[in-house]
Amino acid sequence: MNATSLRGALLAALACVLVGASFTANSVLGDYPFAGGQALRYGLAALLLVPLLRRDPDSSTARLRSLTRRQWGRLALLAAVGMVGFNLAVLAAEQSAEPAVPGVFVGCAPIVVGVLVPLLDGRRPSRVTLYAAGLVAVGAFAVQGWGRTDLAGVLFSVGALAGEVGFAVLAVPVLRPLGPKLLSATVCGVAAVESALLGLLMDGGSFLRVPTGGEAVALLWQAVVVTVIGFVCWYSGIQRIGAERATLFSGLIPVSAALTAPLVGAGAYGIAQGMGSLLVGAGVAYGSGVFGRREAVGASAPRPAGSAAGVQDDAGHECGVVAHRDAPAAGQPNEPGAGDRGGHAAAPRSGETSRQRQLPPG
Repeated sequence: MNATSLRGALLAALACVLVGASFTANSVLGDYPFAGGQALRYGLAALLLVPLLRRDPDSSTARLRSLTRRQWGRLALLAAVGMVGFNLAVLAAEQSAEPAVPGVFVGCAPIVVGVLVPLLDGRRPSRVTLYAAGLVAVGAFAVQGWGRTDLAGVLFSVGALAGEVGFAVLAVPVLRPLGPKLLSATVCGVAAVESALLGLLMDGGSFLRVPTGGEAVALLWQAVVVTVIGFVCWYSGIQRIGAERATLFSGLIPVSAALTAPLVGAGAYGIAQGMGSLLVGAGVAYGSGVFGRREAVGASAPRPAGSAAGVQDDAGHECGVVAHRDAPAAGQPNEPGAGDRGGHAAAPRSGETSRQRQLPPG
């Protein structure tokens, strides 16, 4: 693993740890209107990202004007599916299922991404990634456990899984022209508008109210830490190591949540959580190449324009795509030289209610 790949892995890991740690801090939002909370969270995050864009010449808003209608449609779909839709699916699932159920389904995201992304790129899934994703999914199951559910709970949990996958995969083609910061700001703005419209349809003018002190702190945490920092780190990680390998780190979300829950009396960390954490760690280390250099084949194979492979940043140009000097691993993105989930989301995006504090994203 070279320095840029290591940096990408650390960024993806940080994003997922922040999301997991946020679940225990967001229990006070259980009574706040869902759509209104989403609109405030994403709207504030978009505003906070504007100063970062102004200081970064590679995040010029002129790039937004160059986007095609199809790319704008993808951004709208990314916000609707990977952010607003994901959280709605989790809430709906928890009406008839315990929080662990959608958490277990979302824990399977690395497997789905490990199969879907290579197929979309016209290549075969990597056995290394699939084995690693399996370890991560089993570890997440051990950390979360299973709970009571019914058919509706299962179906909505599948919807949450689709949102998590979409947060990573849908972002890849627009991550290249926009870069992590501009992409994060744009999808946050789009998600804020979509949430406001949803709130008007569901609750009318009552979808917004002045938050209490505790609710305001939780919303600020979501906007500043989970969304601004988490989204930029997540998409920066995807840019460097690709969606397949970055999504492996989503297994750290339930681990982080389980580790921090006892601090506020919201859970216990026992033997099952410890064993599950070890499995997640082993899967992440194996899939990311920490245990050794991944086998290299097909170095000359062409990559589709919208490939989910990690891209290398040209000097002074955040989104510049240049040739990688390292041979790509079997069925994997190229190992970046010097240098978005596409989902959970981003990082990661969940944590809106007390019922979500055990769930991986976003």
